Amino acid sequence: MQVYPTLARFNAWVNRRLYAAVAALPEAEYHKDRGLFFGSVHRTLDHILVIDRLWCGRLTREDRGIRSLDQSLNSDFAGLKAARAEEDARIVATVDGLGPDLDREVTYRGIAGTGSYSMRVGEILMAMFNHQTHHRGQVTAVLSQCGLKYQDLDVPYFAAEQRAAGRG
Repeated sequence: MQVYPTLARFNAWVNRRLYAAVAALPEAEYHKDRGLFFGSVHRTLDHILVIDRLWCGRLTREDRGIRSLDQSLNSDFAGLKAARAEEDARIVATVDGLGPDLDREVTYRGIAGTGSYSMRVGEILMAMFNHQTHHRGQVTAVLSQCGLKYQDLDVPYFAAEQRAAGRG
């Protein structure tokens, strides 16, 4: 099993399930400041997308238009959900195209345009997937507080589904 391609697919799978659950949140609850690092569920999910675009752009050496960590990309759930699905497909394609050289150094400018930094491809992928997990945990806590049920988001369920579909 190749770890990062599997993580890219797992990430997309979790996002589909999470967004399906979030869709059941009333609009006011979705935008309500919950005391999360970025306030609301919407701002938190939007922030995850911002960071994914930033890291993915660094891997592909593309300017994805990210200028701040709290940049707003989408003002509504429908737009965010569509953008999330597009980004997940892009992440899978990017990871699939990286090849085996996860030790390759990627040099990039800091978000504020100051400083030059370097990380290995594998470290960037680890940072990106870990970041998503961190903030999705905040969102699932809100869903639980609101009494909403959501499908299991753990690897064993993903693996079982992949095997049942003949992909694992």
